[in-house]
Amino acid sequence: MGKKTKREEIKETPDIQEKREEGHKTLEESDLMAKLKEKEKESAENYDKYIRAIAELENYKKRAIREKSDSIRYGNENLIKDILPLVDGMDRALQHAGNSGDFETFRKGLKMLQDQFLGCLEKHGVQKIDCADKAFDPNIHQALFQVESDAHEDNKVVEELEKGYLLNGRLLRPAKVSVCKRAKMENCKE
Repeated sequence: MGKKTKREEIKETPDIQEKREEGHKTLEESDLMAKLKEKEKESAENYDKYIRAIAELENYKKRAIREKSDSIRYGNENLIKDILPLVDGMDRALQHAGNSGDFETFRKGLKMLQDQFLGCLEKHGVQKIDCADKAFDPNIHQALFQVESDAHEDNKVVEELEKGYLLNGRLLRPAKVSVCKRAKMENCKE
């Protein structure tokens, strides 16, 4: 036989082979355990983030409900603040009306209050619907009755009985009007 190399001379016994495999397994197991611990830590961090996000969402919902409730309760605050000086003006007008017999001055003061009040409403998006000599529009007019007239065109507003208003372009209250219905001429044949 030929000469054997050192490597060939040292034969591994089953015990040595088993120990080498165990060492290899131990390295793999410790590697896996380290990765597992890292993933468990990452999982715990993600769970903590999840719990915090849920808590933030619940707090947001509560805050939104509270803000909506406050908005409903106090939403007209600016309008009311603008109306209060008008109430003060009416109080002064009533106080002076009792002491004065000048009806014309009282009427002028009342007209000023009306103009002030309409200005306040316009500031808050309220607009009067103009009806004079307009065609009847069921979207903004409410016809209370028809009037036969040759002086007006058919289906035109004859008289405005109650003013109509828009709020930011949306119908708040229709104008109550009377509408012209032309008298029909009867043809008489002889």
